[in-house]
Amino acid sequence: MSTYTATVVWQRGDQVFTDNRYSRRHEISFDGGATLAGSSSPHVVPVPYSDPSAVDPEEAFVAALSSCHMLWFLSLAGRAGWCVDRYKDAAEGVMAAGAGGRLMMTVVTLKPAVRFHGKQPTDAEHAALHHAAHDACFIANSVKSELHCLPTLITD
Repeated sequence: MSTYTATVVWQRGDQVFTDNRYSRRHEISFDGGATLAGSSSPHVVPVPYSDPSAVDPEEAFVAALSSCHMLWFLSLAGRAGWCVDRYKDAAEGVMAAGAGGRLMMTVVTLKPAVRFHGKQPTDAEHAALHHAAHDACFIANSVKSELHCLPTLITD
């Protein structure tokens, strides 16, 4: 078993907050040391309260699925003797009403374009590599994962 961490920090600053006119921009730090700007999606919360230049949770979800699939694809292709020169995925996710009318990511479509060096796989071999990568992807296998919330109240 492995544990992965991400720390998300938002601060009010001098914003009123209770008027619902506050910035959703925040920082997301990962266990390896990388930090990136996060925000709500401007499709959900309008600018200037969302920052379109920051990563929103919906984009991060799509990116996590795409990245996991790619990493497994590269590993499986290499083990099978295929030499990959380039892999680019223009993945997209669709937010729509799901069961009970609640918004959810209803579909994520990966669109990987792969360039191989030397011997080229057949369409069937290429498709089989992607199928195996999908089956092995931890994130794809986790989409229906259990979620716990353990809140702490800070009182100063």
